[in-house]
Amino acid sequence: MRLRVLIPLLSVLLVPAGTATADPTPPVRDFGNGADRNEEAAGVGESAAKILREAAPELSWRPDHTRGYPRRTTLPVPQENPADASIKLGLVPHHAIAARLNQLQAVGDRVSAEVIGRSAGGRDMYLVTVTAPESASETRRQEQLRRRIESGHPIPVETYKAPVFINGNIHGNEWEGTDANLRVIEELATSTSPQIKDLLAKTRLYFNITANPDGRVLGQRPNGNGFDLNRDFVTASQPETRAMRQIMIDNQPVVMIDLHGYVNGTLVEPTTPPHGANYEYDLFIKNAYANALGIEQAILALGYTPEKDGTFPPQIPFRDSEEGWDDWPPIFTPQYAPFHGAVASHTIEFPMRVNGRDYTEQPPAELQRRSRINVDIASAAIRATYTFVQNNRDKLVADQIEVFRRGAAGEPSKEVPLGIVPGFGPEDVYTTTYPRAYAIPSGTPSAATLVDFLVANDVAVERALLPFRAGGRTYPQGTYVVDMRQPKRGLANVMLEPGADISPRVDAMYDISGWSHGLLWGATVEPITERRFHVVSQPVKVASPTGSVPRGDGPLSLRIDDAKAVRALNDLLGQGVAVTLAADGGAVVPASAREAARTVADRYGVPFTRAASTTGTPLSSVRIAAAVSADELFTLRELGFAVTPVSTAVLNAGFDWSGTDVLFVSSGLSYGALNPAARTALDAFLARGGVVTRGGTGAAFNAAAGLLTATAVAGRGDANGVVKVASTTGPVGSGSPAHSFVFSPRWFTALGPEVKVEQAYATEGPLVSGHWRAEPRDGSGGPEAARGQAAVVSGRDERGASVVLFGTEPMFRNHPKGLFPQVARALFWTSSSAKVRTP
Repeated sequence: MRLRVLIPLLSVLLVPAGTATADPTPPVRDFGNGADRNEEAAGVGESAAKILREAAPELSWRPDHTRGYPRRTTLPVPQENPADASIKLGLVPHHAIAARLNQLQAVGDRVSAEVIGRSAGGRDMYLVTVTAPESASETRRQEQLRRRIESGHPIPVETYKAPVFINGNIHGNEWEGTDANLRVIEELATSTSPQIKDLLAKTRLYFNITANPDGRVLGQRPNGNGFDLNRDFVTASQPETRAMRQIMIDNQPVVMIDLHGYVNGTLVEPTTPPHGANYEYDLFIKNAYANALGIEQAILALGYTPEKDGTFPPQIPFRDSEEGWDDWPPIFTPQYAPFHGAVASHTIEFPMRVNGRDYTEQPPAELQRRSRINVDIASAAIRATYTFVQNNRDKLVADQIEVFRRGAAGEPSKEVPLGIVPGFGPEDVYTTTYPRAYAIPSGTPSAATLVDFLVANDVAVERALLPFRAGGRTYPQGTYVVDMRQPKRGLANVMLEPGADISPRVDAMYDISGWSHGLLWGATVEPITERRFHVVSQPVKVASPTGSVPRGDGPLSLRIDDAKAVRALNDLLGQGVAVTLAADGGAVVPASAREAARTVADRYGVPFTRAASTTGTPLSSVRIAAAVSADELFTLRELGFAVTPVSTAVLNAGFDWSGTDVLFVSSGLSYGALNPAARTALDAFLARGGVVTRGGTGAAFNAAAGLLTATAVAGRGDANGVVKVASTTGPVGSGSPAHSFVFSPRWFTALGPEVKVEQAYATEGPLVSGHWRAEPRDGSGGPEAARGQAAVVSGRDERGASVVLFGTEPMFRNHPKGLFPQVARALFWTSSSAKVRTP
């Protein structure tokens, strides 16, 4: 018993946006044949504002298969930064990495370094490839073998260099993975050992030196935009995440490790249940567990002890824990990598804490002692991993081929046999049912966004060139089809399926438990279970254009039902176009602005229609004062809103409300903690402005400020997932999707007569996928208690302030893109209502 602790085979090419053209002889596809919440608030947000305005655009990096190895690239060396947080720990500051890599490239013929992207803050990211020299023709041959593997076909393994990926420093204040990378690269570059020569002849080692340069320099966990990058892999909202994603797609590692801190003793995955149901877990667990045991032995061999050094023996969650360190969500790097062929992947948490209070309170000598131990342990984990690959190359490559073969053949999800490794029991068995395909009707901006995202993740998507029938209905020409007989069907399914309610199976989860691009991104996604149907189709490189403006001379209407529509509307308002908000929720653009409408229709891919009426409430650019989390601040600005971060401290220091239309409160603002002058100024704003709130902080603000008559009821704090909802025809709920997302859900009771329910939790469920249990102490806070209760409400308080309260999480980590328009409608309604009544 574990100890309980809670802790179509198609090659897809990414191209710039444009119109795809049909193949001269399009194929007829026969679908019957063939075998942590980002809780950083206003402070980080202000940094994000500067980044969004000033940062250089990220680089577009793709591997060059026309050149051999080594590639002696001279990396640009940044200006020295004495404030780099890693210096205090005796570690390599970011500004010194490029020079170090330039030196290592000059040592011999094994090391190649390149810039693969830029962080949110504009800092270079470095990928180092260490391998035996290759001619250009040999490099091309390696790529041919990689592509053959990806298609699920056998190769002559003895000629293939198995790829290994080592990811360092994804959390900025977990520094030592970067220094371990540099140490091991130097060892490999200078070693004369026959074993190392054999290793480099059999493998390519890819080192992402630091995945989070911003956090490394600033001494913080998130990147410069305030995002935890190790929660971003099924959203890819950040440039650093997109760079890591491309490394995995293009290099297809058989094994990867992600270097973190700090858990004492060193934590080495694999994980506790629940296990991701879309993995080929029988192949994964045997390799991941074997490598973990090797890493454990390598760490023990260093000789560190609790008595002498303060370090405890390594722990393997799968072996040593019951639950609480799972691999269920594909949001983490090691949980995303298997979808691109990794048959072993690990989070490594080295033991000696040097961040947080330790960073500020411990003397530098002690911090440097701890960091040296961490670098030693991280280096040992890297060496153990590459030795594991060296000794097991043939088996690992064969297992990777089998992963892709099963997907291409459309085989059912395999149930992992009990006892496949010691301790693998019924609690570890998770499977899914794959549909035959998914259909995504085209023509909407949301569908285009989803399809482009799938393609960017190397999921094969096709476009129907003729109507076709499947599942008893006819799909029109242009429908997108995701064939689930493809090598990366696991990734396609984990994004498009609704997910599962795993609440009955475990009590504790490490992070979120529910997500669904199919239900949360605004597009219609329909599974096709019919085993046989025919489609005349072509592979999709980029989604078809969706922007349009009808002919004629009259006014135009734009539905605020997509994130791109929100951006387009804010663009028009920023140009000074006289837009009105119609009673049906559409934004009406005057005939005089048709040329501006054509421009934004093309720029954002949004369709305009003829306006049925020109009456409505005048709109103008919404100016927001936001006490919000970093992900919400990023999303609001991404949507084109003008946002000024505020907090209790900012208001107490004196804040000019004259440039604000709406106050958004979800984090970092307490009405009761305001000093008298700040409260007086805020009350004066509330007499003329609008308010939008979310979550516990927002509900507390509503009650303390005396806004809407509503009692907020909290669900269990760790509850999260996709929920069914029912929306009304109110100014915020109208046009909202049938599903929403919750994290620490809330609902509103005892509503006053001034309060309107915009959205309620469904009376069935309401949880679709995720983890939501009642409180064990009294049975409160569960999904049953939320059924039919108000999830989003609106109203005007006795002063006339227009207010919207969210009990859901419509901008969580920039993910539920289909919910962003709901937030925008709340902002436009509260702002326009306030301006109407302002003298």
